[in-house]
Amino acid sequence: MAYDVYGVGNALVDIQARVPDDFVTRLGLDKGIMTLVDDEAQANVLTQLAGVPLNRCAGGSAANTIVGLADFGGSGAFAGKVASDEVGDDFLRDLRDLGIEYRVERAAEGQTGTCAVLITPDAQRTMLTNLAVSTSLSATDIDESMVAAAKYIYVEGYLLTGESTKQAAYHAMALAKQKGVKVAFSASDPFLINLLRDEIWELITGPVDLFFCNEEEAKSLTGKNDPVQCAAMIHEHAENVALTLGPKGSILMHGGETIPIEGVDVDAIDTTGAGDMYAGGLLYGITSGMSWHQAGHLASHAAARVVAQMGARLEAKFTADQIRDLIGGVR
Repeated sequence: MAYDVYGVGNALVDIQARVPDDFVTRLGLDKGIMTLVDDEAQANVLTQLAGVPLNRCAGGSAANTIVGLADFGGSGAFAGKVASDEVGDDFLRDLRDLGIEYRVERAAEGQTGTCAVLITPDAQRTMLTNLAVSTSLSATDIDESMVAAAKYIYVEGYLLTGESTKQAAYHAMALAKQKGVKVAFSASDPFLINLLRDEIWELITGPVDLFFCNEEEAKSLTGKNDPVQCAAMIHEHAENVALTLGPKGSILMHGGETIPIEGVDVDAIDTTGAGDMYAGGLLYGITSGMSWHQAGHLASHAAARVVAQMGARLEAKFTADQIRDLIGGVR
């Protein structure tokens, strides 16, 4: 079977809840930032959410992007580690219901990772991630035949924070280069840039063909303040760049050309998964024969639609007619 994109990332179940600002303050968290927590801390947070309406679905950054790709009609596969528990069952059932291929052997012990997503009234998301067995993803879990069958692999930057997951990420990228498969990589979070700036530059100048980042990540990486200058500097090393600007849209760099993509005016209620959905839309577009401008236009509308609802999944998927209408006037 051929795939448009083979994603590699942390396999987590997202647990989303709308909370007041003081809930985040009481936990001593920095709003809008992802924090890694252990089993006990995550259990404490989930206990405090008792009685709050929760939304659960298979998640993790790369998984969200592959789900977005599948929602558009693309063919996807995913590699991430889950446990042999009920939460792991739910994760795999969710992916397979969407037609996403998964072949990784499940961990015999431990529990499936979770990400508590706390959404405050300003639509900011504060995430507490308990990686659990997702950290045991290893190079041996990367399926060479599936990499070879893909047009792109998509690797989330979060994998670089663990030794085993980093090896899995690098092995997937090395296989892709051997097989002539394009490599897309997401910066994932500003903290990752600050922690691993030199390593990420090495990836950008090395195996990465398409680099995804947001404005804050780009500024931290380059030391520049103007987003266009940031994108241009990164493009000197990476063949393609997708730099998102929140409600202001995004900047694509391709073939030495700067492609500004307009934002879409919506009332945002939850920014969870906006970047992941943007990546899913862009990857769908460029693997389906769209121009980069068309793919960026579609990705911008996909991100806007997902922030206007709760959760990282599209409640209302784009129809084929809607996609044609969106890109019809774009070259």
